[in-house]
Amino acid sequence: MHPIGTCLKEGIMIIISSKEFRNKQKSYLDKVDEGLEVFIRRGKGKSYKIVPVKEDDDSLMSKEEFFAKIDEALEDAKQGKYKILTPEFRKELFGNL
Repeated sequence: MHPIGTCLKEGIMIIISSKEFRNKQKSYLDKVDEGLEVFIRRGKGKSYKIVPVKEDDDSLMSKEEFFAKIDEALEDAKQGKYKILTPEFRKELFGNL
């Protein structure tokens, strides 16, 4: 295991404690923006990786976009554009998850 606060393969990965991150948050966020991977260790067996959010990240949306998608889905359902999630269809989509 690598000591907290060290840099592995200079410029690629930094592992820090949650206390270190709190104390120098701006500095570490700047490093993420520069392309470094920053991992935060918090207690036994808990680690987190900080990644920047890109503008084209479709998992994030405004409240207005969220409700517009709901309205669109409701309209599709009214028009019969849906498929019932049967056990067979669920298995087809997700396998044995």
